[in-house]
Amino acid sequence: MKAVAHSKVLSLARTLCLALATSGLPLAAAAAPNAVQLKHTLPCDQSHPVNDAWWTGPMLANTPATAPRGHFLAETYLYDVTTQGAYTVSGKRQSVPHANSYGSLTYLIYGLSDKTAFGLLPTAGYNTAAGEPSSAGPGIGDLTILLQRRITTFEACRPIPIVSVAVEQTLPTGQYDCLGPRPTNGLGAGAYTTNPEFLSQMYFWLPNRRIVRTRLDLSDAFSHSVAVRDASVYGTSTGFRGTAHPGSSFYLDNSWEYSLTRSWVLATNITYRNNGNTRVTGSYAQGSPVTLNSGRSDAWGVAPAIEYNWKPWIGVLVGVRLFPAGRNTSDTITPAIAVNIVH
Repeated sequence: MKAVAHSKVLSLARTLCLALATSGLPLAAAAAPNAVQLKHTLPCDQSHPVNDAWWTGPMLANTPATAPRGHFLAETYLYDVTTQGAYTVSGKRQSVPHANSYGSLTYLIYGLSDKTAFGLLPTAGYNTAAGEPSSAGPGIGDLTILLQRRITTFEACRPIPIVSVAVEQTLPTGQYDCLGPRPTNGLGAGAYTTNPEFLSQMYFWLPNRRIVRTRLDLSDAFSHSVAVRDASVYGTSTGFRGTAHPGSSFYLDNSWEYSLTRSWVLATNITYRNNGNTRVTGSYAQGSPVTLNSGRSDAWGVAPAIEYNWKPWIGVLVGVRLFPAGRNTSDTITPAIAVNIVH
């Protein structure tokens, strides 16, 4: 959940230059009466100004753009993952109790250079579940470190998207085992997880001169084994001693944003996630061996949202992520709000 617009991370000089298009018309039309003739003589990036639209970014797809050296992005999401319904196991529907996971995710990204970004992604949460005690209180989740390198730069009228590669490294800072009588205290996975990413973004100008921006993100996360004690997020209970082997997680995200006006944007994400089998092995105090397998899971999702931007450097997003029940995946509805600030 996660984005900053290409236009918002331009250098100050570039931003001031694009701000000349205050009428919302192409610069060619603002510069002379004979706009049609002049359009063909101006550079393409002036006749197709990116600053005709301001963006916060869609709800889920990470941006391939990087902030200029010395600039930063701060974006905070507040959300509620609501689970109530069922999931499918071996073709059979299994019901699940109602649960809410209230959480926050913050992106703190700094431009080390014009092409390289470094970031921290702290998380926090609070869980409730039907028939169980809620979390003892709000807690810290896992912390992710991001390193991103931009490979290409977008130029208007050229069929070359912005492309970046990134690596996210998640550190197990959230509680995941020794949960006692409150399984809802589990806010982390306990694993060191490495997530390489491919990120791309492209702009298109429609006949009405409004801009469509699209992203395609691909990633495949893999985790180290985790020592597990007692009650845990891996389904074990008091007295257990063993090891969890989390499965890999492939993720695809395709997003589309349409600029209704310079400030208002309609956005949507279409996502697919496939998780490998997570295996837990160990035993309880009485010595009985235990092997648990989650099985593979997959899910398709959609996340429509609305963006509003007061300025090129600040905006808000309101949206909802919908995951229908899939193989080993429960129905979830996740409303979210985010504030995006670029400096």
